[in-house]
Amino acid sequence: MSTATQQLAAPSGLLSLGMFLVGVVLVAMLAGSFWLGARIKLREPPRPRPEEQPHLPPEGPVHEVREIREPDEVPRMPEGGRPLTPYELTNMQTRTSASKARRRWSPGSSGSFGGGGLGAH
Repeated sequence: MSTATQQLAAPSGLLSLGMFLVGVVLVAMLAGSFWLGARIKLREPPRPRPEEQPHLPPEGPVHEVREIREPDEVPRMPEGGRPLTPYELTNMQTRTSASKARRRWSPGSSGSFGGGGLGAH
């Protein structure tokens, strides 16, 4: 080992001073982030008090309504007329069905594409 290599490998006070400064900078950045977070939180509106919380309506809780919906019919093309473009069709709405029976899948069908069932025959 040469003398130059030994001098480079010897511990240096400059290296430990550099590591100390890096630590001080990291602690200062962490403290600054806490300070900035506290300032941002002070600018936020306060949390609502218990009396400002939402309450149930006087008639009690609202329950879900179950009904069978069916789509409006698509307009038919008149005999000899031109077909309708998508821009001429309106937003298709739904209406309450006259039947109250829930639609079921046909017997022997899995109810989904590729579900493994025999499907409708």
